[in-house]
Amino acid sequence: MTALIELDKLTKRYGTIVAIDQLDARVEGQVIGLLGPNGAGKSTLLKSLLGLIPYEGRARVLGLDASTHGAEIRDRVGYMPEQDAFLGGMSAVEMCTFAGELSGLPRTEAMQRAHAALYYAGLEDKRYQPIEGYSTGQKQRVKLATALVHDPELLFLDEPTNGLDPQSRDEMLSLISDLPQRRGCSIVLSTHLLPDVERVCDHALIMHHGRVRFVGTIDELRGVRTGDSLLSVEVKADAAKLAGALTEAGATCEVVSPVSLVVDLPPHATSLLVFQRAHEAGLQVRQLGLMRQSVEAAFLRVIGDAPSEKPEGDRA
Repeated sequence: MTALIELDKLTKRYGTIVAIDQLDARVEGQVIGLLGPNGAGKSTLLKSLLGLIPYEGRARVLGLDASTHGAEIRDRVGYMPEQDAFLGGMSAVEMCTFAGELSGLPRTEAMQRAHAALYYAGLEDKRYQPIEGYSTGQKQRVKLATALVHDPELLFLDEPTNGLDPQSRDEMLSLISDLPQRRGCSIVLSTHLLPDVERVCDHALIMHHGRVRFVGTIDELRGVRTGDSLLSVEVKADAAKLAGALTEAGATCEVVSPVSLVVDLPPHATSLLVFQRAHEAGLQVRQLGLMRQSVEAAFLRVIGDAPSEKPEGDRA
C-alpha cells in the first residue's frame, strides 16, 4: 500500500545551513501532526514535499516523486501556508476562485467550488468583502478555503491556529477534525501547539534540529502499552499492601505514594485482577486507568528535554 509520504535521506541546505538533514520516514494516518520547535524544519519539509524547492535525497507524496512531479502533487494536495498570501483588493470569493483557476479548474467551476469552500469555512456572509478588513481568524479561514477549493486528497496545514484567540482556535480545530469525514481527505497539521495535536491527530511526525525523532501513532508516542497492561491505581489507603498482593499474583508494582501505585499486569491478566486482589486484602480502589504520558511530556521526552515527572493515567 502506498504511504501518504515517503522520505529517503531527504536533505535541504541553504548555503552552509542544513535545514533538514537525512530524513527517513514512512508517514501514514488520517490526521498527522508534524511537530517540532520553531526552526525544526517543518515548513521546509512541506515546501520540499510540494516540489516548491530543490532538495537532495528522495521524497514521495501519494506515490509521486516531489522532485519531478511537483505540479501533479499540487493538483492533489491543498496547501495552507503559515504566512498570509493574499492579493490586495480581492474579496474572499475572488481569491478562492483565482486559486481554483490556478489549479486548472474552468472559471465557472472554480467559482462554484469557491462558494462551497467558503461556506464550509463559515465565511458565506463575508465572502464578497475585501480580505484586508478580515480579522486574523477570518483570514485563516480564507486560507483554509483556498486550500480546499480544488477538492484535494491531502491537505498540508502550516500553523493553522497561529495567532488565533481561544474561540477562533477552537472553531478552526473543529473544522480540521471534520475534514477527513466530510471532505474525504487526509491532513498533515504542522504546528508547535501540542494541545492541537492531542485534540485532532491520530499520528505524529516529530522533528528537531532538522531531523526526524519520531514517526508513529499518537498512542505509540504517548506510550500506551499493547494489551493495556500498565495501569495507574489509586486506593483509599495502604498502596504497599495492594502492591504486595499483586506481586504475589505475578504483577510488577511501583508504589508512588501511600495511596497510589503503578501496576504492570502479568501476561493475559486484565484490570479485574487489581479489583480481586484489593477485595481480598480489604482495600478500596478509588481510581484506575491506563498509564500514558501526555503528548507534551512525550514530545519533550522524544526531543531529549523531558522533565522528571510521572506519566498521567486515563482514569476509569
